[in-house]
Amino acid sequence: MAFFLCTGSLLAQQKEGVTTTGRKTGQPSFPVKHYKELPNPIAPNPEKWDNNSGIKVSWGSTDIRYKKEEPMPIKKEQSQIKLQGWKGERVAAQWVASSFDTPVTLSYEISDFTLDNNPDKKISEDQILSGFVRYVMTDELNKDGKGACGFRPDHSLYDSSLVADAIDQQTKELTLPAQSTRPGWVRIWIPRNAKAGKYKGYVTIKGDGQILQKLEIDLEVKTHTLSQPHDWAFHLDLWQNPYAVARYYQVKPWSKAHFEHLKKDMRHYANAGGDVITASIMHKPWDGQTYDYFETMVTWMKKADGSWYFDYTIFDKWVEFMMGMGVDKQINCYSMIPWKLSFQYYDQATNSLQYIKAKPGDSTYHNLWVTMLTSFAKHLKEKGWFDKTYIAMDERPLEDMQAALKVIWDADKNYKVALAGNLHKELIGDIDDYCISYGQHFTTEMLTEREAANMNSTYYTSCAHPHPNTFTFSPPAQSEWLAWSAAAQHLDGFLRWAYNSWVIEPLLDSRFKTWAAGDTYFVYPGGRTSIRFERLVAGIQQYEKIHILKQALIRQGKERNIKKLNKILEDFKELKPEEETASEAIHEAKKKLRRLYQKI
Repeated sequence: MAFFLCTGSLLAQQKEGVTTTGRKTGQPSFPVKHYKELPNPIAPNPEKWDNNSGIKVSWGSTDIRYKKEEPMPIKKEQSQIKLQGWKGERVAAQWVASSFDTPVTLSYEISDFTLDNNPDKKISEDQILSGFVRYVMTDELNKDGKGACGFRPDHSLYDSSLVADAIDQQTKELTLPAQSTRPGWVRIWIPRNAKAGKYKGYVTIKGDGQILQKLEIDLEVKTHTLSQPHDWAFHLDLWQNPYAVARYYQVKPWSKAHFEHLKKDMRHYANAGGDVITASIMHKPWDGQTYDYFETMVTWMKKADGSWYFDYTIFDKWVEFMMGMGVDKQINCYSMIPWKLSFQYYDQATNSLQYIKAKPGDSTYHNLWVTMLTSFAKHLKEKGWFDKTYIAMDERPLEDMQAALKVIWDADKNYKVALAGNLHKELIGDIDDYCISYGQHFTTEMLTEREAANMNSTYYTSCAHPHPNTFTFSPPAQSEWLAWSAAAQHLDGFLRWAYNSWVIEPLLDSRFKTWAAGDTYFVYPGGRTSIRFERLVAGIQQYEKIHILKQALIRQGKERNIKKLNKILEDFKELKPEEETASEAIHEAKKKLRRLYQKI
């Protein structure tokens, strides 16, 4: 069915790039390997650059998005940094270079990390992700500062600036103009079989081929070990959008070329321990809330004799691909209750697309979805996927959810159900994967009941939350704070509605027609990660370490230390940045936890 495989927006050809605001980029659209950042709307202030000369290079902080137009806010350059981590953990550092009066071509080299200067005991370069931190256009919260939801037809009403976010491992050298700054990122994934001890490595920063600074990393590998990401306890659900990938790379959806690109862009989710596959089982479940809307992965056809036929070829390809990437615990299928309550199908009798409009509680709705879900259950059981498939909905009212549950169970009483939305006590025992909005709270009794039934209890943030959040202008530590908060609230994990629902030119401009910049994606085309995503993973690792610690203390019967742990986590139940920033809370908690880790 060709109409289910391709839409006009997916294969639209553009010779010169155009951003969400209608601005021409001055370069070919949809760059992959090399690209130019948009001009900085903020000019350098000469007074901030006049007190120094030459080029300064230093270790910086992963908590800071260094401004392109300002010199690094570091009084004395630091050529050495100390990191520590468990075996299997990823640790990161950010370096920064500022040119006061001399343009230069910037490049870098990274050495292996050797244990006690023994070249036979090392962490090799293939365990290291590195890249320049690139600048992307961003905006701000709504003018009242209370959130970032709502249509933004005129971006001139919002402050626009370049912000450091994308980590570009593909670009090996960049021009550093005079009176400008450029950061770089280094992430070391400590092998699980590494020997504990102190390792040393170097990042050599060069200008026009000449060494500007040799930055040293002293890495202490602890004796503790994290499990593989696939086995982490944290339940991570970031909605994937394969249609955005097809459009951006200008390839036919579900072709060999499409899957080749998907491999690069989905690997960060898999390596973060992603648990859930996002599958759209009907046309436009969320209407057009993303630039690339979700098409159905299931062909709906009403045959000439009035019977229904469902084809699962695309659904199967997508699920098998994601499972091959290691994301194989759960399949969330959206949505029985779409935003428009309109269901598209191909009508064989008229050889045309038709729509059925129906809402939960209607007999038409009931009959349509019982027919589909009965067929779907049969197919899932044949594939061996039924037990990990969830019929999923988001932000739907209680009465609609109750009506939908009746339909689901009429089709098969053993279906599992997922909901991301408001907390309804009436649904506590019915929703197998329940994700509530930040600021709402399950009671202790609810969590106990759900844990006993092996149900997932998580939370999400959205455009409604000014902080904590993961916009491109959000402080990086807020991304990490999210997983700490899940641990503090005794939740299983976290959901965010958009892993890669890219805007028109995501490498250049993260703004969108609705919601604040960066709300629709974490990672960038070309297999690029971001500061936000790396800090989110850092938080998930902390959740895992806390989980390991708590289980060990329980086994040892150390009630006093368990109370100490819970006390440390108290700061993460609610973020009040005017009292304590996410960065401050995390740094203080890590110091206290180091003492407790020595107990296991």
